Amino acid sequence: MTSFQKATEKDIPLIRELAEKSWNSAYKNILSTKQIDYMLSEMYSSAVISTQIKNSNYHYYLIINEDQIVGFIGFELHYEGKTTKLHRIYLLPEAKGKNIGKEGMNFLKEEVASNADNRIILKVNKDNAAKNFYESQGYKVYEEGIFDIGNGFVMDDYLMEFTI
Repeated sequence: MTSFQKATEKDIPLIRELAEKSWNSAYKNILSTKQIDYMLSEMYSSAVISTQIKNSNYHYYLIINEDQIVGFIGFELHYEGKTTKLHRIYLLPEAKGKNIGKEGMNFLKEEVASNADNRIILKVNKDNAAKNFYESQGYKVYEEGIFDIGNGFVMDDYLMEFTI
């Protein structure tokens, strides 16, 4: 049984730890160690997560399966007109393949629908197998883009959407 617990500022160290473990597994064959370390420091600093948690439209939830915290999901309601942006959903490597990600995406759809948005968008690295997962959940590519993220690094992504 999977459940979702709203994260608070006290959970920031845990979110940072989960991000580091999941990123080093998910991206080790896609991005350089230097880029992973840079992105983690930029996107998952305590200050950045704290600012996001204080934003009333930005929500972090811890993903709990069999009484173990196995990942997290972060999304922003009303990111643009009637649209929620899924910023992150990450699971520990040992939690993959157990339908937990699918349950997370269903949870997101319910949250989005109950908050009057009708579209979910996300970015996924073109080399990330997660693209197949998103497609299996009904997401479609609507654009491609290369995004400068600083420090000489770029992200080569698909932009995907799901309409509720």
